[in-house]
Amino acid sequence: MNAAADPAPARFLTGPETDRLVGLSKTERYRRIAAGTFPKPIHLGPHSPRWCEAEVVAWMNEQRARARGTA
Repeated sequence: MNAAADPAPARFLTGPETDRLVGLSKTERYRRIAAGTFPKPIHLGPHSPRWCEAEVVAWMNEQRARARGTA
């Protein structure tokens, strides 16, 4: 596999990193996950939920497009 052709490596975000990136509180993040409107976490261990940065950024872009009427 050609490393130069690979996309940027996936990065996992902690809950606080995710909240700072999107501007949501922990409570609101979990409300939206329950409603199916925010990316679900990936559990790396029993107490280690992480969010895929690419999925969170895609969600942000979707929100921006929706707000601008381009979605």
